[in-house]
Amino acid sequence: MINFLNLHTQYITNEKGEKTAVILPISEFEELLEELEDLVTLTQRKDESTIDHEDLINELKQDGFLSN
Repeated sequence: MINFLNLHTQYITNEKGEKTAVILPISEFEELLEELEDLVTLTQRKDESTIDHEDLINELKQDGFLSN
């Protein structure tokens, strides 16, 4: 998980000194994108029903994804 307080941001400013854009190291940018994708997924799935962990394990075994 990215620590937003430790981002290495640089800013582009206009002639008035107002920030108009941000520059980030690509690794931090990619990490931010991953965090956003995770949030989108959580939002999309928030109303889905849940399954008990033990039931999930049994289902994965039945489907051949886990060995007994």
